[in-house]
Order: sequence, then structure tokens, then C-alpha cells
Amino acid sequence: MKTYLILLFSVFSFTAFAQDAPVKWATQETFFEDLSGKDLPGFKGLTINKKPFSSTDLRNQIVVINFWFEKCPPCIAEMPELNNLVTKYGKKAVRFIGITHDSPVSAKRFQKRNGYKYEIISLSKDEIRKLNINHGFPSNILVGKNGKIVYATANISFSDPQFKAKSMLFEEKLMAVLEN
Repeated sequence: MKTYLILLFSVFSFTAFAQDAPVKWATQETFFEDLSGKDLPGFKGLTINKKPFSSTDLRNQIVVINFWFEKCPPCIAEMPELNNLVTKYGKKAVRFIGITHDSPVSAKRFQKRNGYKYEIISLSKDEIRKLNINHGFPSNILVGKNGKIVYATANISFSDPQFKAKSMLFEEKLMAVLEN
């Protein structure tokens, strides 16, 4: 019995000393950080005009993707800021895509009523979940011409102190991608 306890203590002691690196707790921020450098996963959906749309339609383009849905107050709150990005960068070879689980008909009605300037693609909730690149709504993903994710963040807001720094970094990364 004494030998068993010594052996058990030795195993637990070794395990306790085996981890030198600090623990990286999974948060929304670490999730987004881990996306950088990964390929944009493939997907297929419908435009608001019920035309087929695929991630292959985005090849060799700089893309900003916003995950949203019409009953999401934070999603709606950030839309004026997102529209400002379209105004600022839309003519500079950046494509702006809004991905929603709302139906194409509902999303089209929403866009007309609210003036959301992004090109809207409708996917099912399950298809969005399988992409595994959004961590809640809203989520914003910047993709380079090579199809790799450059940066991801939650809300975009240049006025809310909680999101301003990440939003400014998002725009800085966008400008850097445009320069390359």
C-alpha cells in the first residue's frame, strides 16, 4: 500500500510540474486570434434574390464578412459603422458580405428597410455553425486575396470604447491588406 501511494504521489507530482506554459483560456478573443492564417471555409448559400452563392465566388478578392441576423440588436447597432466601411473601401476592391440565417426574402426586406449596404447571403443556422468562424453575433472576418483569414473580431464600433481599439485594428489590417 505504501508503494502504491508513493507511486501515485510521484505521478501527480510529475504532472503538476509538466506544464510550464501559461494556460490560454478559451474566450471569444482567443477564438478570433486562432482564426488568423486559416483558410476561409467553403460554403454555399443564396443571395437575397435567391441566386446561388458560393465561397468560390470570393476567390482572389479582399472580403469583409459580417455575421448578423435581423433580430440581433448588436448586429443592427453596428450596421451604420459597417456601412461607413463600405463607403470608404467599397470602391477599393473590397467585397462586403453579410451572412445571415434569415431567409433571403426576410433579409431582402430588412436590407430595403434599413439600408444595410453589404451583399447579403443566407445560410442555414447549421451551415453557419459548421463554418466555425463566427463566435456569436455579430462577428466580423477579414479575408485576404489568398483566401486566408487575416483578422476577426466581434462588434465594429469606432465610438464605443469597449470595441473601438479592436475596430481600429480591424481597419488597420484592412488597409494593410489593400496595400499588398
